[in-house]
Amino acid sequence: MNVPLLDLRPQLDDLREEIVESVINVIDSTRYIGGPEVENLENEVAAYCNVDHGVGVSSGTDALLAALMTLDIGNGDKVITTPYSFFATMGVILRVGAEPLFADIDPVSYNIDPNQIQALLESDNSGKIKAIIPVHLYGQCADMERILKIAREFEVPIIEDAAQAIGAEMPIGDDNQWYRAGSMGLAGCFSFFPSKNLGGIGDGGMVVSTNEQFSKRLALMRNHGAYPKYFHEMVGGNFRLDPIQAAVLRIKLRKLDQWHQGRINNANLYHKLFESAGLLDDDQVILPEAVYRKVAEAGEQDRHYHIYNQFVIRVKQRDQLREYLASEGIGTEIYYPLALHQQKCLGNKANTLSLVHAETAAAETLALPIFPELTDDMQEFVVAHIKRFYNQ
Repeated sequence: MNVPLLDLRPQLDDLREEIVESVINVIDSTRYIGGPEVENLENEVAAYCNVDHGVGVSSGTDALLAALMTLDIGNGDKVITTPYSFFATMGVILRVGAEPLFADIDPVSYNIDPNQIQALLESDNSGKIKAIIPVHLYGQCADMERILKIAREFEVPIIEDAAQAIGAEMPIGDDNQWYRAGSMGLAGCFSFFPSKNLGGIGDGGMVVSTNEQFSKRLALMRNHGAYPKYFHEMVGGNFRLDPIQAAVLRIKLRKLDQWHQGRINNANLYHKLFESAGLLDDDQVILPEAVYRKVAEAGEQDRHYHIYNQFVIRVKQRDQLREYLASEGIGTEIYYPLALHQQKCLGNKANTLSLVHAETAAAETLALPIFPELTDDMQEFVVAHIKRFYNQ
């Protein structure tokens, strides 16, 4: 049996006719930059995230970059973020000339540790820390209740890297009011890369916010800082979202919660299969823990406490297991084999930090197939072969 890490074909087959029609409509409209498809998607994504404003941009990377530029973060400034994420999280900080400050991760959720954020802020005597970028990794929100409290105390804005987490939710406050990823900080940044739960047929991204002034300034930033045309208030960039991508994403957005539920169902089945196989004994396999699972089970079953953009396990002999699964036709991926503070592009700074939990996660984690159309037989095949590997 072949079990790919991700298969977009079933999704395409279901929506192909509608997608093709929408793309042809954009072509026939001759509105190839901006236009109603982009504006409608911005409004629909903002509404989905329970915020007031959405600004479509060219990628998730550019969403983060434009947000930093809108805050005038640049040379001499510092930004706190996680060392365990896709390169873009750090790359955009470096591109504006700022310095990334890494707070280690929580070893259970793999998200940034609020205690480490607070320690960095308390040690900042220069006032150079201008933003915090928590990442909602793998489809689960970081501990935003504590991060928000810390950010308010030190008066530092939060830019949420929610590239993998559109639709993920978490409760905040004594009344357990639920908030969606991207709605809790000053801005939330999303990626519509094809592998995301809401993915386009190319690159795309969006920044959402409840702050009108920030959103208006960011909308200028994505279009060379110009308004009206040829009159530039600032130096921006070409970060516009393609209307063909917007048209496709509008169709897919209507299916998003259904796809989330499919991934959640698959995650729940993995938990049962791994337990039945006896693979959870002695921490031979450590499964992803949905931090808000207990709250959801207490009467919030419709909440997406984890949308499982990836289903990441922690295992012994990770690399050998991956090779074995590949030989049996099972696709896997390592997110991420090297922590950001270890990347060569940081030069000498890469050798001055020791972030134990991030480095351990980079050495031991493995992503299994979790896409919504994954069948029970496929999941049983995956778990059976993991058990076979460890019983050799």
